Amino acid sequence: MTTQPTDFDALMAEVTAAAGKFGHREHVHLTWLAVRRFGTHAAVGLVSDGIQRTARYAGAPQKYHATVSRAWVELVGHHAAERGGGDEDFTAFADRNPVLLDKRLLTRFYRPATLAGSQARTGWVEPDLAPFPWQGSDHHPQ
Repeated sequence: MTTQPTDFDALMAEVTAAAGKFGHREHVHLTWLAVRRFGTHAAVGLVSDGIQRTARYAGAPQKYHATVSRAWVELVGHHAAERGGGDEDFTAFADRNPVLLDKRLLTRFYRPATLAGSQARTGWVEPDLAPFPWQGSDHHPQ
């Protein structure tokens, strides 16, 4: 499914209308919505492009981080696919996957120096501390 910049804006509006703010939980919620509606592969581009566009608009393009954005989408996609959960709402998903609400989750997979590097900020870098849960198995979020 092809996504448009307006898809990200609609997801952002949906999440912020419900929460009234946009912190880490809301990032995860937006990502979960994108994964459910468009699939993990398309959600990577949708979320990454949306965050990058938002950061540029806010005058802080340096806040966009390519590896962090993709890693979070893939982690949410993995957890969303792991037990189905097609009927659950975000609260049930978050309750079932509290690890995703930990902002420090990526430190289980990446060394801080790796994420701080320019290569990780501008492109994809594989985990260098521990593999993602689906790596080395046949299951990967689509």
